[in-house]
Formats: sequence, C-alpha cells, structure tokens
Amino acid sequence: MLAAAGISHLVNPAPYDRIVPRVLPGSPRTYTAVSGVVELALAAGLAHPRTRRAAGLATAGFFAAVFPANVQMAIDWRHAPPARRAVAYARLPLQVPLIVWALRVAREARGQG
Repeated sequence: MLAAAGISHLVNPAPYDRIVPRVLPGSPRTYTAVSGVVELALAAGLAHPRTRRAAGLATAGFFAAVFPANVQMAIDWRHAPPARRAVAYARLPLQVPLIVWALRVAREARGQG
C-alpha cells in the first residue's frame, strides 16, 4: 500500500498537491514529492525484518503527520457532490487504523532481525 501510494505521489502529483495545507511554506509539489519518497522508503523498511520495527514506528508517525492533508481535503470538498464528500470524510477516521496497524507491525517486529 505504501509503495503504491509513493509511486502515485511521484507519477501523478497534482491531486496530492491540491490537498497540501496552504498554511505550509513552500511549494505543494515539494511536499508531494517528499511524501512520495518517504512512502517508498517506509515500504522498503517494512519489507525487511532488520528495519521493520523502526519503519513501523516511522510509518505511524508519518500517518499522523499527513493527517492535516486529509483535513484540508475534507474542508476543500465540503461542498462537493455527496460521493466525493464521503471519500474526503472517510479518510479522516481511516488514519486511526493505519496508525494502529503500523504500531502493531513495530511491536511484532521487536526481537526479529
């Protein structure tokens, strides 16, 4: 999932650029590209037993750090058609199970590698 998201950020950045919170300094494209590279690095770290624990913790932090982009999307899409609005709103609580999953991966990786 992380690798696919990372590739998507790099290959088709425009949708991600639009949800970068406007209060952040600099270019949205920079945030999009950096988050894509980070997602690829996290995916690689999760795939290898020696780095899985650290990557799991970093992934949990990453999922928490990108939450403001989901909030921005929900704000921007609040007047969108119902299906689009539902997607934006569904992303908000989805961060919780993603963070829990990443922490579980880190916990289960303890002692491996």
